Amino acid sequence: MRVVVTGGAGFIGSHVVEALLARGDEVHVVDNLASGKRENVPSGATLHERDIREPLDDLFDELRPETVIHLAAQADVRVSVDRPDYDAGVNVLGTIRVLEAARPHDAQLVFSSTGGAIYGECSAPAREDQARVPLAPYGTSKLCGEEYLATYNRLHGTSHVALRFGNVYGPRQDPHGEAGVVAIFLGLIAEGGTPKVFGDGRQVRDYVYVGDVARATLAAIGAEAGVCNVGTGIATSVLDLLETCRIVTGRDVEAESAPARAGELQRSVLDPSLAGRRLGWRPQVALAEGLQRTWESIGAPL
Repeated sequence: MRVVVTGGAGFIGSHVVEALLARGDEVHVVDNLASGKRENVPSGATLHERDIREPLDDLFDELRPETVIHLAAQADVRVSVDRPDYDAGVNVLGTIRVLEAARPHDAQLVFSSTGGAIYGECSAPAREDQARVPLAPYGTSKLCGEEYLATYNRLHGTSHVALRFGNVYGPRQDPHGEAGVVAIFLGLIAEGGTPKVFGDGRQVRDYVYVGDVARATLAAIGAEAGVCNVGTGIATSVLDLLETCRIVTGRDVEAESAPARAGELQRSVLDPSLAGRRLGWRPQVALAEGLQRTWESIGAPL
């Protein structure tokens, strides 16, 4: 299969590209390297240095993709608050550019969306039909991308799929963005620094390993149109995450307390059962195992 992966030089994208290559697909990466890294692109994939905010029709006409995995995004909540126009330019206009470039080739899109930033506070693991109440422009722009996919499905009879990711972590993670706390904690521990815990540390998130996310993304290829959560359904507090990092690294680090951050979600957990039924996907990597793999990827320094 010929597959285009936008954002394939990034954290999640590079793992998806590896998984596609492992099953024998022809993979083309579209990335402007604003946050992605050339060295993240696995050998065997072809990198096309392009910006998704600009028309991509000429490139797609040349490549004629059968599937487009759209991971390129502005994923930093703080940036979306400070620069909502930039956030919308990448996440809304960029998604439209990709949809339009893919349309003449009848290529299915698999779109990376977000759970926590769309659902807001979750008293229980959020299902896909839960109220959508984004608290930052990032969540709004991702939700807008989902709605464009749904509109194209109705208008053009396509079968595009949106995946709402939990807090993705793993090797090559950027400490910036929605789920950077794992990269921050392990990076500081490796350097002998002091992790910082905001507020009481009881804020909970749904941490899902990047390898599981890559499997879910591939499972969505050829699936029926719609939206699925990609998470574990397990609530992990910041304090529990830090304790697991201590166990995995063997470092008895002390954390620094910091004031709570205004507007921070206290509880964000996803219900992944629909992905199990529709995609045949379930998370396989437990948090301790995923943190161990991530720690090893940064050299597991002594």
